[in-house]
Amino acid sequence: MPNTPTLTALAADLESGRTNARKLVDECLAKIADKSGEGNRAFVHVDVEAAIEAAKAMDRLREVRAAPSPFAGIPISIKDLFDIKGQVTRAGSRALDDSPPAESDASVVSRLRRAGFILIGRTNMTEFAYSGIGINPHYGTPKSVWQRNAGHVPGGSSSGAAVSVADGMAHGALGSDTGGSCRIPAAYNGIVGFKPTQQRIPRDGAVPLSFTLDSFGPLARTVECCAVLDAVLADEPVRPLQARTIKGLRLAVPTTVALDDLDAHVTRSFERALETLSRAGALVERIEVPEFLDVAVMNAKGGFAAAESYAWHRYLIENHGDIYDPRVSLRILRGQSITAADYIDILEARKSFIARAAVRFAPYDAVVMPTSAITPPRISDLADDHAFTKANLLSLRNCTLINMMDGCSISLPCHHRGEAPVGLMLSAAGGSDRRIFELAAGMEAAIHV
Repeated sequence: MPNTPTLTALAADLESGRTNARKLVDECLAKIADKSGEGNRAFVHVDVEAAIEAAKAMDRLREVRAAPSPFAGIPISIKDLFDIKGQVTRAGSRALDDSPPAESDASVVSRLRRAGFILIGRTNMTEFAYSGIGINPHYGTPKSVWQRNAGHVPGGSSSGAAVSVADGMAHGALGSDTGGSCRIPAAYNGIVGFKPTQQRIPRDGAVPLSFTLDSFGPLARTVECCAVLDAVLADEPVRPLQARTIKGLRLAVPTTVALDDLDAHVTRSFERALETLSRAGALVERIEVPEFLDVAVMNAKGGFAAAESYAWHRYLIENHGDIYDPRVSLRILRGQSITAADYIDILEARKSFIARAAVRFAPYDAVVMPTSAITPPRISDLADDHAFTKANLLSLRNCTLINMMDGCSISLPCHHRGEAPVGLMLSAAGGSDRRIFELAAGMEAAIHV
């Protein structure tokens, strides 16, 4: 990814007068409108007039020293999952076309507005957030930054969110993460994506996939950018991020499940990153994590996502099921066969899994594994349902482990520039968000060169 400004650098430019909100918005709008780019696939709606008027307002407020935050006037994108007052939330689908416009913003959208961020538009996504691949038959599929002429998948479900940031059409993005939907697109586009501890960020005003697993988080260019957006989303003070030194860190690399069936390039990039961290003084320990074997058992019948999405969709899919992407409706309908007893079993199994995983990882500063087992496949190679299913499972697998343990997690680019994008994922038990940001900030320059 070319050198592009961070949120902190943009804030400094705004404060000094080297730029203004209107200029930033105009630049993003021009990139979205560029017919040679991915704007018409990355976005399902671009709020041109509202963005320009908001930019004018932020510039006037800054002139009288009344800007709501240092970041006021910076354009960001919003995943089509979230309510924006006066707009229809379609969640990447056509089945919600006749829904009324939202009467209010989702809490996370409201918090971003309150800080002065400008909503440049709604980004494309996997329909109803149900895939780690990012293909959307209704609005088109934005291409990953990797070998764009070949057309590789962007990762899902926050596909347009990642592409909007990677291509400079927005300077940050709001996404969601149920089993990797912030981290996988980040990994597939060479940027950073963060999944917070679920309870830190309010989840009202968004179309759910799984209310047990859904988390809302940022995608951005750097760890610090994600930390800024995360603080705003959590309604916490934006504090300078103090990077932790690598020397002395205890890092656990799970050898159970997480390293199975890795693409050769993913293996090379991941092992190179581990070697770099070891040379810098990190204590890297490969450990068995038998708890990870439980996740496949919990998901055998579709897990929380199938049960909870079916509860939400059952009437909509009865009336508009023919409009759904069949690959999405098929997965939702698995929830029909999950009984109340099955669901209670999964709840109890997860409770045990979280407790045992917390004990397993307590001696370590972070758990380290590849974000995805594969690099982004070509869109054309996934026309076959079998190929799609295999790629989807390998894309989601490692990230899902962390959602199931109610953890927090970040994906950092770890490939060398010019190579296929690969993400390195740092994770920890829930409540460790600030530590993960500090660790990631200390590592990002070392592992992506």
